[in-house]
Amino acid sequence: MKIVETAIANARLTLSVLVFLMLSGAMAYVNIPKEAEPDIQIPIIYVSLGYQGISPEDSERLLLRPMETALKSITGIKKMNSTAYQGGGNVVIEFQAGADLDKALQDVRNKVAQARRELPSGADEPSVNEVNISEFPVLVITLSGDVPENVLAKAGRELRDRVEEDPGVLDASLQGVRDDLVEVIVDPTKLASYGLRPDMLIAGFAANNQLVAAGALEGAEGRYAIKVPSLIETAKDVADLPIISNDTALVKASDIASIRPTYKDPETITRLNGETAVAIEVSKRTGANLIATVDGVKAITAEFQKLLPEGVVVTFSQDKSKDIRQLLADLQNSVLTAVILVFIVILYALSGRASILIGLAIPASFLMGILALSLAGLTVNLVVLFSLILAVGMLVDDAIIVTEFAERRMNEGMDKRDAFAMASHRMAGPVIAATLTRIAAFSPLLFWPGIVGEFMKYMPITLIVTLSASLVYALIFVPTLGALIAKPFKEPPHAKDGAYMWLVGRAVRHPVMVLFLATGLLVAVPYTYGKYGSGVEFFPNVEPEYGLLYVKARGNLSIEEKDALVKQAEARILGWPGVETVYTRSGKAGGGGNNVAADVIGVIQYEFVDWRERKNANAILSDLRAAMVGIPGVDIEVSVPQAGPPTG
Repeated sequence: MKIVETAIANARLTLSVLVFLMLSGAMAYVNIPKEAEPDIQIPIIYVSLGYQGISPEDSERLLLRPMETALKSITGIKKMNSTAYQGGGNVVIEFQAGADLDKALQDVRNKVAQARRELPSGADEPSVNEVNISEFPVLVITLSGDVPENVLAKAGRELRDRVEEDPGVLDASLQGVRDDLVEVIVDPTKLASYGLRPDMLIAGFAANNQLVAAGALEGAEGRYAIKVPSLIETAKDVADLPIISNDTALVKASDIASIRPTYKDPETITRLNGETAVAIEVSKRTGANLIATVDGVKAITAEFQKLLPEGVVVTFSQDKSKDIRQLLADLQNSVLTAVILVFIVILYALSGRASILIGLAIPASFLMGILALSLAGLTVNLVVLFSLILAVGMLVDDAIIVTEFAERRMNEGMDKRDAFAMASHRMAGPVIAATLTRIAAFSPLLFWPGIVGEFMKYMPITLIVTLSASLVYALIFVPTLGALIAKPFKEPPHAKDGAYMWLVGRAVRHPVMVLFLATGLLVAVPYTYGKYGSGVEFFPNVEPEYGLLYVKARGNLSIEEKDALVKQAEARILGWPGVETVYTRSGKAGGGGNNVAADVIGVIQYEFVDWRERKNANAILSDLRAAMVGIPGVDIEVSVPQAGPPTG
């Protein structure tokens, strides 16, 4: 027995399958991981090298050249760049797109281990890192207020620990907090009175601050672990540390030095809207649900906020879930609008029951397509949502062809079961051909090479699964539903003459002229656009949510000098019309494996207010660029993040 006849004969089972697929798709839509950008592997690995106080010239000679010599023999390298800066350098390796990054990472680690013996003895251990856009922050939590530094630091550390317990959080990086330090100020007079030298004091610290694995003591009554408390954990441990001792006397560190707790010199200084702030940059795990992760982090923060002292203000910025929520809302609105419009159009051309059959094609195809994406382990991201919105208008074509044919047969007196079965068989060829034509138009995008191809492959995949779902719905489920609820017209609609029919009649009578005009347009349109158009850009220039301001300067500047220069730029942007928040980070910003230049001494990130309540971002940027001119000693770059894949 044929498939369609079997489906119609077992209508309850067929409709149960349809309901099951739609419910499963709805559950997949709720639970599928949602993220901003597609989670792709970027074929870039960078090696960070550090040596305290080394100059850029010596860093190039002693650190970068030995490392480059070892790394250049790795196969599959597309490009290798090195940067030397004060205190270290880095080597950035870009591999061919599609390379096995796990193997590449292992090869790099092996070569770095070989080159380690060529580096100076005082150099830091090289670190090998791979670039993963999932590690970029999806939310930044800032704690600010007119409270002491240690209060913000303690609150920031505790909140960071709580945030990292969320299962969707990969890392919560704390910025603007200095590490604790114990400062030992030696009194030379007391040191000389005990007959000690400075090196003996240092040796005393080194000899005592050690982990001692003392094993266990076993006796007749059992086995007991031996613990030797020799690690320094508090300032009192430092003060009580024995420097020298004999049978009659013991000299402690507190006898010859003043010991007090303090903080390390800052590497970065962070502020929010001009006030000292502590920032927690939250990144999500690969495949985690972006919306659920952000909501979970905000819930943890709201609970923790009740415990904060008075005066501490909690602010959220760089919330990437906003874009996803907006796109999901747009998608739902587009689906609802499309169903209503299809219903109205089909109601005019065919019948009310036919409009139900055809209108149902959109949600059914969407839900079945998302179910397929979920089963394939893919995520919902900006590209997928764009593709779903793009597919709305194409999903009803197959159902219209089958339903219209069946309606005509019913108006000729054929039974509705036979009419829809015949429609499925007779229209299978045109429906399959039309669907395959659309799929063929998008299939070449699957083979788009490079990082851009990895980023954009979600579009053809999404369109292929949704169009395939619309094909199955049209050839299997539409005949089954039609056999149950369809009803022939009481009065078949008559074709109405109009401007379209008049134009078609003239075109049919003058085929040569029509062919000539079509060929002329085929040549004239690209030529005209190439000469008078606005050009071509890879991704559209959309209204951004936030912007970046890079403060650049040269020279061996201290952190205070860097912050003083950044403050001048910060003072000019605070309170700017159209800017909601200003997050400033001074100090160590460049020289890593990111895209920030090595001469950047500070980054100011500003969030725009809602685009409906401000003027165009390009106008704001132009005003900001004019306002930033004239600050001595610095070069300021005003920009916004580019759309599309995170690569050139």
